[in-house]
Amino acid sequence: MKKKIIETTAAPSAVGPYSQAVRANGFIFVSGQLPADPYTGELVRGDIARAAERTIGNIQIILEAAGAGLDDVVKTTVYLKDMGDFARVNEVYAKYFTKAHPARVCVAVRELPKDADIEIDAIAIAAKE
Repeated sequence: MKKKIIETTAAPSAVGPYSQAVRANGFIFVSGQLPADPYTGELVRGDIARAAERTIGNIQIILEAAGAGLDDVVKTTVYLKDMGDFARVNEVYAKYFTKAHPARVCVAVRELPKDADIEIDAIAIAAKE
């Protein structure tokens, strides 16, 4: 199967030489998403719950552009600048991933692009072409 680049103007643009997502071999690989407003590019700051909602919302928009949704996600990685935010992020995460929870890794990192507080990437099952 050939890889297909997924791009949508409804989600924030990539901030480097990478794609928003790539569809290959029955999966959709969504690049790490920040809590950036899709229209202004401004990051949500000061409220980790709102930042997590915006980040997951960006993933959802990209998955929809690829013909999938959050229920198709099989694996995520959550990167937090402060592990003290873990519980609040979990509360938000649980609102979006309600069925057959995906596998997940959550790690604390020293820094994130644009000095964001959170970044999440995802792997989802792609619908049949």
